[in-house]
Amino acid sequence: MSPHPAPTSEVFTDSVTLAPAEPARFDLAFTAVTQPCPWPKAYGGDLVAQAAAAAMRSVTDGKTLHSMHGYFLRPAEIGASVRYEVELLRDGRGYSTRQVRGYQNEKPLYVCLANFAAGEPGAVFRAALTAPAPQPEELPSSAAYLSGRTGGTMTARSKSYWSGGRGFDMRHVPGPVYLTVEGKRVPHQAVWLRPFDGLRPVGGLSDAQRDQAALAYVCDYTILEPVLRVLDLPWAKPGLVTASLDHAMWFHRPGPMDDWLLYAQEAVAAEAGRGLGTGRFFTRDHLHLATVAQEGVIRAS
Repeated sequence: MSPHPAPTSEVFTDSVTLAPAEPARFDLAFTAVTQPCPWPKAYGGDLVAQAAAAAMRSVTDGKTLHSMHGYFLRPAEIGASVRYEVELLRDGRGYSTRQVRGYQNEKPLYVCLANFAAGEPGAVFRAALTAPAPQPEELPSSAAYLSGRTGGTMTARSKSYWSGGRGFDMRHVPGPVYLTVEGKRVPHQAVWLRPFDGLRPVGGLSDAQRDQAALAYVCDYTILEPVLRVLDLPWAKPGLVTASLDHAMWFHRPGPMDDWLLYAQEAVAAEAGRGLGTGRFFTRDHLHLATVAQEGVIRAS
């Protein structure tokens, strides 16, 4: 399933390794390849992170990415090239704005606006982590949890992917939603996450930009899970269909990606075959790094 023989963060860094291309529609263009996964379509976080990387490659005056707002238009093929066209909408003294469109087979897959800020002195407020969580060392990894388990629509390929194919070690509080919903059916959960190994350099991106792209990449894996949890819908439930529809992300301050981060998540709504989830990334010492919101299709037969 994967070219990587053991769990490695290279899955992520391969995803955001962009090749320059000749622009066809707008100012700049890059190509990137979606990563292996056991589903009929590519992982949505590939598109979010690749678009973020393309936008960051287009800003050369030191401004940093502070927000992204995007829509998923079509599913992407797995292991195939996606072309990203970047339009330079504005370059101001304090802020710059880019539009990024991802194409495959000449059809648009993903479109987003990305905004960049120079930064300036100002008042500071940092949201607090409202509920304590067990430390990640006290929790089983996905591989440990799934060892010896079977059920639902889980195949050997999906089990391998959940265990170590996503580039990040993920540990759920109160428990995973792979085969059954472990823990109470409540509209919130948290996930500790950390790269399986040190993040490698990515050409064209600084380490700080690579770390922002890593947050954009990993956030999509579990953002709809609090909605699944409260609806009692594990991933392996026969007939369950999910798909990302739109995505927003705000980067508040830099932080390390070489230690555990806590991704605290809430279900906001579920209605008419859609669910909305929000999430906040915190460092181990409770520094709030970024906020995510996403709506997706949630269809259970």
